Amino acid sequence: MLPSVQQYLDALRDFSALPTERRSLLDALAEYIRSQTRSGQPARLTFICTHNSRRSHLGQVWAQAAAHYWGLAPVDAFSGGTETTACNPRTVAALQRAGIRVQQITDTANPVYLFQYAEGVPPLAAFSKVFDQAPNPQSGFAAVMTCTQAEENCPFVPGAARRFSLTYEDPKAADDTPAEAATYDERCRQIAQEMLYMMFRAREEEEE
Repeated sequence: MLPSVQQYLDALRDFSALPTERRSLLDALAEYIRSQTRSGQPARLTFICTHNSRRSHLGQVWAQAAAHYWGLAPVDAFSGGTETTACNPRTVAALQRAGIRVQQITDTANPVYLFQYAEGVPPLAAFSKVFDQAPNPQSGFAAVMTCTQAEENCPFVPGAARRFSLTYEDPKAADDTPAEAATYDERCRQIAQEMLYMMFRAREEEEE
C-alpha cells in the first residue's frame, strides 16, 4: 500500500469502540463477502447514495483499500447514486488528507478522479453516476445503501443479489462552515474504520 494509506489504516485497527449495532450490520456484509469468495465468485459491492458525491465514494474507496490491506480477494467496490451530480471536491480533499493519491483527469462539470491507494494496482476511477451505469455491475452485486434518502427512495435495486442498509450522516451539513474539514475527516475515518473491520471479519471467517 502507499505508506500514507498504510499508516492511516494502521491507526484504525482498534475496533473496540465500534457500537454493537454497527458491528451487526458490518458482520452481515462480511458474511456476504465470505460466501462469495468461498464459492469462487467475486464479491461486488456497490455503495449507493442519492447524489454519488460523498458517502458512496468514501465507501467505495475504503472498501477496496481495506480488502487490499487484509489481502482479501476478489473484492470489487463500486459506487453510484439515484441521480448524477459530481464527486464533491470536499470528499476528494478528505481522501487526500487521509493519504490517498488523487489525480483529476477530466475538467468537466462531473470530473473523473483517479484514487490510488497502493502501488501496482489500478487506481479507482471516480465520478458521479447512476448506480446501474457502467462501469458498475448490472447484476450479481450487493447494494450497500449509505444514505437514508436513497434507502427510502430506492426500495428496489435492479440486479442486486443482496441489499444492505449501512447509512451515515451526511458531511454536507458542515459545508462552508468552520467545521467543514473536521466533519469530512470524521466521516472519512468512520467509513474507513468500518470498512477495515468488515474486511477483517470477512477474512477472519474465510480462514475458519
